[in-house]
Amino acid sequence: MAVHPRRAPRSPLLSSHLPAQAPGRTSRTGSGGGSDPSHGFGLVRFNALSPEIAQAVLLHCCGSRRWAHRVAAHRPYPDPGALLAAADEASYDLSQGDLTEALAAERSAELAHGAPYAALLALDAAHAEYERKFGHAFVICLDGHPPEERADQLLGAIRRRMGHEVDEERSISADELRRLAQARLRDLTRRLTSPDGLTATEIGLFAPVG
Repeated sequence: MAVHPRRAPRSPLLSSHLPAQAPGRTSRTGSGGGSDPSHGFGLVRFNALSPEIAQAVLLHCCGSRRWAHRVAAHRPYPDPGALLAAADEASYDLSQGDLTEALAAERSAELAHGAPYAALLALDAAHAEYERKFGHAFVICLDGHPPEERADQLLGAIRRRMGHEVDEERSISADELRRLAQARLRDLTRRLTSPDGLTATEIGLFAPVG
């Protein structure tokens, strides 16, 4: 799988390409972050992070430095919906350079452990063909799809999108990155609800890179 050489793989603290597969997670869709009140407590901790740590954490949600700076700079957020709305606005405002940077930080979407060997081989071949054509990893947000549907959804999507022109595929990839950022932010606020927040070791995993 393609990993940008300037950026380490995303920390397992945050879900990457298939946010709904995080262990113990019940997927929710929509911009409000669901009805779970714990997200509000996680948001309090997110608002309290230092600017440097907040931006480093946000880079694991979207690899554009301008996006991360913008979302961090607009803190404090009064509620999870405000955070997600600000993230959406920042995503829609990505320049072509910002989008290229964000796409370079992504790994191609993968299947969960235990997927059929034939599906894994087919996906590896499809990723290689996709990356040769478009020059970046294949990104897709499958948040909300049950595990038994993900293999078909992923393989079907990459084969379908292979027929796009470069400009059309960049536009679709930008929207998938926006949706991934939303899912990762919901996961972030959920994980920040632990009694101690992010431990020193966990914060080290979010050290700025590149």
